[in-house]
Amino acid sequence: MSQEHRSGFACFVGRPNAGKSTLTNALVGTKIAITSSKPQTTRHAIRGIVHREDAQLIIVDTPGLHRPRTLLGQRLNDVVRETWSEVDVVGFCVPADEKIGPGDRFIANELRKIARRTPVIGVVTKTDLVPRERVAEQLVALQEVMDFADLVPVSAVDGFQVGTLADVLVAQLPEGPQLYPDGDLTDEPEQTLIAELIREAALEGVRDELPHSIAVTIEEMMPREGRDDLLDIYALLYVERTSQKGIVLGHKGGRLKEVGANARRHIEALLGSKVYLDLHVKVAKDWQRDPKQLRKLGF
Repeated sequence: MSQEHRSGFACFVGRPNAGKSTLTNALVGTKIAITSSKPQTTRHAIRGIVHREDAQLIIVDTPGLHRPRTLLGQRLNDVVRETWSEVDVVGFCVPADEKIGPGDRFIANELRKIARRTPVIGVVTKTDLVPRERVAEQLVALQEVMDFADLVPVSAVDGFQVGTLADVLVAQLPEGPQLYPDGDLTDEPEQTLIAELIREAALEGVRDELPHSIAVTIEEMMPREGRDDLLDIYALLYVERTSQKGIVLGHKGGRLKEVGANARRHIEALLGSKVYLDLHVKVAKDWQRDPKQLRKLGF
């Protein structure tokens, strides 16, 4: 008799910058979630699909749960809680190189509410950054935070135990058929992924005051007339203040050119096609606090 096939949903939660997106990309085997050294980089719940002979694991990459200061912050937390209520297993990520703090305990308190019906796996991430004794200490410290169905140390960077973590997550899934076709790696619309890749390129290297203030919309995306090997993409980068527009543009527009070149490289890899990328920067005053503008920008 053939072994049973499992399928279902998992999500990683943790403070901003706990390594959730990098881990999602490592498990899926390709870049679907944007990663940045800036906290609060992830804004949507993005699904990555892990295909195995015995299972299909769909990982929902969520924003980091935090104490919100803006309407955008509240909406991001809502996305996280909504996701938790719909998945089969939750991975709670804590980086090996940082002490467990009030932010982690805040999340653990939230997770206790769902732990009765949804198994929670403790995941110590970024083990490549510390010696082995420190990883062991962090596992012990994490164990004291709440009751976990399992504990796994992992490094997305050098691949340490990524396969083991996949096994542990799969073991918690219900039996069931494939939910997505074989080659699919994500169910995100291409436009969302493209907008996220542009935003990631814009976040790299900008000063710390900017991460939350950048939003990207794709205004138009179509094949160039008379050419089936070239795609024209027109995108707008929104910031909240005129001073921020200057930061994104850079000296004589140099910074925006660099953003465009970096984003184009990733977009071409994603689509397997040549791309002409047209970027413009617009000011949408205080958009993070304005419900109407948040709706327009897709939050």
